[in-house]
Amino acid sequence: MKEYTRETLLTTVAELQSTVGSSNLCIIDVRPAEDYAKGHIPGATHFDLFGLSLIDTNDAPLKAFMFMIHHVLELRGVSEAKEVVFYEDNSGMRAARGLWFLEFFGHPNVKMLDGGFQAWKAAGAPVTSDATPPKTAPFKIAERRDVLATTDDVLRSLGQKQIAILDTRSEGEYLGTHVRAARGGAIPGAIHIEWTDNLAPDGKFKSNDELKAMYDRAGITPDKEVVSYCQGGYRAAHSYVALRLLGFPKVRNYIGSWKEWGDRADLPIEIPKSAK
Repeated sequence: MKEYTRETLLTTVAELQSTVGSSNLCIIDVRPAEDYAKGHIPGATHFDLFGLSLIDTNDAPLKAFMFMIHHVLELRGVSEAKEVVFYEDNSGMRAARGLWFLEFFGHPNVKMLDGGFQAWKAAGAPVTSDATPPKTAPFKIAERRDVLATTDDVLRSLGQKQIAILDTRSEGEYLGTHVRAARGGAIPGAIHIEWTDNLAPDGKFKSNDELKAMYDRAGITPDKEVVSYCQGGYRAAHSYVALRLLGFPKVRNYIGSWKEWGDRADLPIEIPKSAK
């Protein structure tokens, strides 16, 4: 099984600077296109993952969605032979979702730039507005179903003491006061820790000690399997990365998330009385 550490999942500005220009490196800027156009890391290609969501995790739509994501990543030059680094403004959810997709596809060497473009600029590292056309690459995949959760997986996990369901949305979404699907509320038994709580004020991930203390307090511990969810699998991917930084061995992203769950009247929900 892959070993998860801060060193395997995050890269620093200094580390990335030392490898910029390498033929074995693929840097992907996942910010909005206008931000990329204003300035980006030299050699970075652009792929804004935002808005590409799946709201039906049954087999056929799941396979079709993942086929599309895999194809677009190949068009951006991703291959299993290259180190891939995703970045955005900070250590945010877009970059985390990019990392999670490559985890699902079994990529051996994918990282986020900790602190993102803000950290890059703060360090005085070079910035360019030259667009680098990506070269299509073949990307052989080995799908890891163990990092993804479907509706059926989540249903089977309800009430299981060895599985923790992590709600990474805002407090309003969790409590059902901010409704973004046919129904508001939460998956029964879910523990609420908003994804932004993973970040320090400088936009980098909190230290492992801080993250461990926060998740320990909520009862989310490495001996459990953790299933994270949000609205569409972005914020959930961020908390997936945070738990991997701590070496959690079993973490899944429920990519259908609340949009799928909340829209299906046949699935159970609860309206929490207060944020835990």
